[in-house]
Amino acid sequence: MEDDRGVSRSAPPVLAPAGSRRRGLALIAVAIVLTGLNLRTAVNSIGPVLEEIETGLGLSSGLAGLVTSLPVLCFAALGFAGPPLSARFRDSQVLAGALLTMAAGLVLRSAAGSFALFVVGTVMAMTGGALGNVLLPSIVKRYFPDRTGLLVAAYSTALSVGAAVASVATQPIADAVGEDGWRWALGIWAAVALVAALPWLLVRPTPGASRASHAAVGLRVVLRSRLTLALTAFFGLQAMQAYVIVGWSAQYLRDTGLSAATAGLLLGVNSIVAIPVNAIVPVLTVRPRWQWPLLCFFMCCYLAGWIGLWTAPLAAPWLWMVLLGLGLGTFAMVLALLGLRARTPVTTAALSTVTQGWGYLVAGAGPLLVGVLRGATGGYDGMFVLVLAGVAALWSLGWLVTRNRYVDDEIAHLLPAADGGSPGGDGIEVAGAEPPVSSRISRDGGSPRG
Repeated sequence: MEDDRGVSRSAPPVLAPAGSRRRGLALIAVAIVLTGLNLRTAVNSIGPVLEEIETGLGLSSGLAGLVTSLPVLCFAALGFAGPPLSARFRDSQVLAGALLTMAAGLVLRSAAGSFALFVVGTVMAMTGGALGNVLLPSIVKRYFPDRTGLLVAAYSTALSVGAAVASVATQPIADAVGEDGWRWALGIWAAVALVAALPWLLVRPTPGASRASHAAVGLRVVLRSRLTLALTAFFGLQAMQAYVIVGWSAQYLRDTGLSAATAGLLLGVNSIVAIPVNAIVPVLTVRPRWQWPLLCFFMCCYLAGWIGLWTAPLAAPWLWMVLLGLGLGTFAMVLALLGLRARTPVTTAALSTVTQGWGYLVAGAGPLLVGVLRGATGGYDGMFVLVLAGVAALWSLGWLVTRNRYVDDEIAHLLPAADGGSPGGDGIEVAGAEPPVSSRISRDGGSPRG
């Protein structure tokens, strides 16, 4: 079936009775929010006990840097698996499996007696976050088309809450347990992942749904857009700022003289600031005249926060961490821009997958380099040079991504004529509920929507 924009879509599934459908939607909404709560717990629980992990596993600074980079690298690699898995299985099955794998990985990571096992556990633990990053936006669009803003705000807020709780509670848990308490502090979040998996296991298939064959994810054409490349670099650099903060700021504050509990609390404050920011920034970003001023505000916050933390870390550490938390509003901003820079849901899905996948790969280099530079120099000057250079690059890229342009317009002349969905075409699989929507971008010669 083809609409007036030349987009082929599968037939809609048979709808369940109204009462049953409402209960099903309520269950899915709960599952979405609980999944959001788990998206960053496995990441943010590392920083507060990084020193204990180094001691317990006998790691060098370089390997400690790898520990802080692993989550981001997993987001990059595992995120690309989301659409293919969604095309083969129901999204409820994919996310339930991802969260159960996450729980098992958290337990394995906490019990690991060697660095190799710790790495395996970390990769497993990141599965829930990586697949949730990619699949949740499309699930919200599929099940809640009239309440997209509400559900995105809900799970984004849950993400921030989970991140903040993990940042604040990890060190106190470790202290309360005593010897090897860091293991319990890392593993306890498996219980939250198990709770989140339960509602996905209870989601029933949509009556009349079919898992018929669908086109593969066509991402190469989207990558040939200069705007896509700019957005990918922007996403990667803003994520690098975030994961340097998450992975190293608590350890840096401990090394400057603060207690482990205070450093973890300050990292939690940084995460708490993100809660209202994530709720407000997308609303402002959809207004074109606000985009550039908003970006400049974030960059100024980054500059003040990093320079203050570098030159006078103990003078006002709360202020520096709050300023860095405000700077992290670039995350909510770029998520909003992904929708604003694409004309169709199909292009948005492909743009989101490419931007997050390759962007997290770029981001993963940041914490790793901090560890290497710290090991080579014995200090943190290299970290501050790295993040401040990243701020300068973000500011330059921001001038490009805040211009009112569309990826569709840049790739329209590169797309072949629609061929009815033959194998090898540039079909884009939109990850979503069952059955997935298979769409094909085509040129109709006259559509202003590309």
